[in-house]
Amino acid sequence: MPPLLSIIIPAYNEELRLPGSLENIISFLGSQPYEYEVLIVENGSQDRTYEIAQDFERRYPFVRALSEPKAGKGLAVRRGMLAAEGEYRFIADADLSMPIEEVALFLPPNAPEFDIAIASREAPGAVRIGEPIHRHWIGRMFNLLVRLLVLPGIQDTQCGFKCFRSGAAGELFKEQTLDGWTFDVEILYIARKRGYRIIEIPIHWHFNPGSRVHILRDSISMFLDLIRIRLNDLRGLYKSSNGNG
Repeated sequence: MPPLLSIIIPAYNEELRLPGSLENIISFLGSQPYEYEVLIVENGSQDRTYEIAQDFERRYPFVRALSEPKAGKGLAVRRGMLAAEGEYRFIADADLSMPIEEVALFLPPNAPEFDIAIASREAPGAVRIGEPIHRHWIGRMFNLLVRLLVLPGIQDTQCGFKCFRSGAAGELFKEQTLDGWTFDVEILYIARKRGYRIIEIPIHWHFNPGSRVHILRDSISMFLDLIRIRLNDLRGLYKSSNGNG
């Protein structure tokens, strides 16, 4: 029988944060009544991230260590999503800026029916802890562009914690073309085009100063990705559920 939950952790140069986060995840999962698995997807690291992942794989039968030679969060997440076997497939950043216990909000009986559930720092009831004001406003400015150009109505596309039902994950990640930070905007765009149910779930989110995002360089790249998504759609690259562009 496949597991109920797959936790997918994209990991780039995470030798310092990964061990503690994995211990927290494993401790939490050990108290749950359902079957689960953890997939660590290392991609392009220059440190001991993959060795650490392999060590946990040897110690715990439900942990799998995967490796991609190229960097790119989207590339790592796609590999994990398509390799996972769970009915619910949950992306979790290696820093665990969302407490792992809040995964329960995304599973029955706590969550309403959905195909994709986004952990939201903006939905009513969400709490941001320790985030510098300039980081907050940069994020809100990018989300404004996302809402204007690609995904009206979704308040937080960039939080690194998202849950996909297995059917949605299997279909959508096969269509993904972006390998960088903006992969999730593309996935959500395709999902909305195909009529999948997308919800936002408020969480407690703790700012971690070890973010891998380079504010200036990556912001420019992510804006250009929004344009690519629109152009890809105009070219007919994203098909709707009935096969039409």
